[in-house]
Amino acid sequence: MSTPYQDAQRVGQDAVRAVILDRAIVLLVAEGPAALTVRRIAAEIGSSTKVLYTMFGGKEGLLDALYREGFARLRRAQEQVPRGDDPLAFLTALGRAYRERAIAEPAYYRVMFEQPVPGFRPGAEALAVADGAFGASVTAVEACIAAGVFRPGDAHEVSKLFWAATHGAVSLELAGHFAPAEAGARYEALMAALGRAFAASPSPDERSTP
Repeated sequence: MSTPYQDAQRVGQDAVRAVILDRAIVLLVAEGPAALTVRRIAAEIGSSTKVLYTMFGGKEGLLDALYREGFARLRRAQEQVPRGDDPLAFLTALGRAYRERAIAEPAYYRVMFEQPVPGFRPGAEALAVADGAFGASVTAVEACIAAGVFRPGDAHEVSKLFWAATHGAVSLELAGHFAPAEAGARYEALMAALGRAFAASPSPDERSTP
């Protein structure tokens, strides 16, 4: 029977990298930082330690790669969201993709935002990857401003406020404070409220409200 490493080797280097990172993050979440050693991961996937040292340079490089991978997956998920003709609908859909990615891969979400390994700090390149993951959100906010949906403002700042609010809701859901049956509707209500907060003018329903 072949090992996970041998199976990935047949596909290519990207597959090898993915199998290493996915196993590493499972170990990190299941057993904590102490389990995240090059020797343990190599044993789990059936490779030599040299493979991991060559690809990542050691534990710090592996942690940095996990951090970057989480944001790269988020970026790819958001890039798959159809733009359509409604910039606010697109921005809202990006928010949904953020939530869906966090729920689908909560282990990566922890590495991205919760610092599960004491003392680890992502490097400059990793931070740039993280910042780049939100390019689609900034573009969507810019489109909302250009279309007159949002009042004029700093698109980067507005995007970060959207991120702060949606991140809070997602974190509460992952921590179990929002029941699954309620979390989706609560998230949608939050996204709608954010849209209204930056709206260029009140909606007809809001203008008719006493």
